[in-house]
Amino acid sequence: MKHLNKLAWSVALATTATLTPVMSSHAAGTITFGEDRYISLGFGMRGSYSRVEDGAGNGSSYSNDFSLDSGRIYLSGSLNKYIKGMLNTEKDIAGQGFQVIDAVGIFQMTPDISIWAGRFLSPSDRANMAGPYYSLGGGYWAGIASRYGFNGGYIGRDDGVALVATAFDQRLAYSFGAFEGNTAFQIAPVADEVESARGSDGLMYAGRLQYSFWDTEPGYYGTGNYLGTKDIFTIGIAGRSQKNGAVSATDQGQYYSYSADLLIEKQNVGPGAVSFEAAYYRYDTDKVFRSEEGKAYSAGAGYIFNEKVGWGQIQPFVRYQRFDADNNIDLRQTDLGVAYIIDGYNAQISGVYSHLKETNQSNTDSFFVTLQLQF
Repeated sequence: MKHLNKLAWSVALATTATLTPVMSSHAAGTITFGEDRYISLGFGMRGSYSRVEDGAGNGSSYSNDFSLDSGRIYLSGSLNKYIKGMLNTEKDIAGQGFQVIDAVGIFQMTPDISIWAGRFLSPSDRANMAGPYYSLGGGYWAGIASRYGFNGGYIGRDDGVALVATAFDQRLAYSFGAFEGNTAFQIAPVADEVESARGSDGLMYAGRLQYSFWDTEPGYYGTGNYLGTKDIFTIGIAGRSQKNGAVSATDQGQYYSYSADLLIEKQNVGPGAVSFEAAYYRYDTDKVFRSEEGKAYSAGAGYIFNEKVGWGQIQPFVRYQRFDADNNIDLRQTDLGVAYIIDGYNAQISGVYSHLKETNQSNTDSFFVTLQLQF
């Protein structure tokens, strides 16, 4: 069985202009039924050990925990060259079963244009589109600044439809869609409660536009770091808006957010490749939730050595993020870590020291060791 280097949707798009990046286009185990007809299966897991200051039950000692952070099953298939699809699951919060996070039909209208319909990530920033499996150092590290990935019941996914397309030899990638919106904003209630509270059922509209000056980045779900396999200089902007999308027990208002992000990665800088990413965010809930509106920033830098040490390559990294909320609560987190890259995003181990500062709260130091495998 070949390794699955990008979720099962990479298989669904493997012969189109909207496929995932080159380093991530290998399939899992695949059964073919004829030309352009197949079913593919894969799975992934992320498990970790954590030691968190004041995280024990007494509130004053370090916690020591092993955790299955993620367990996923990837399915994809193709009826013909025009109709494909994917079904991905994730363990539920209790870890006793699975929930559907992606269930989408993909209709390839032209080599550069496709329509996605079902449940999937709505267009947003690079950090959210890369997710926990394809980010610098692993994990959804930018969750303080990029407040999308674990919101709602489907790990940031939403029900809707989107246009996904490329132009200018795939240098320009753009997507735009309409979505239910109830899982995109973490403090919106479930659908029936939202509709009852606001008296109308407006959709959430979301879009992303990015341009690659060096190597191209075809694909919808993104990658946060190419581990030294590409020269990347890409800028992107994204936004989403929903009328009456912020709903509390006593108030309702407009929800919108927008962001800008940058990824630079260069091979052959000394004995390896260097990378840098940065992003800016603005969130607004029409003053319904002051704790969830404000400005945010994130940045990360890494260096991966070309020469292997044993089974894999070493990649030290540093990450920083900040969320300055309108309720005057400031969150800042700094991470220092090193990843051991055995087989790209299919097999890697990382160790991270994290320092969190929050207004009017004691600082928190944490240490994590994480194993990631995908098949």
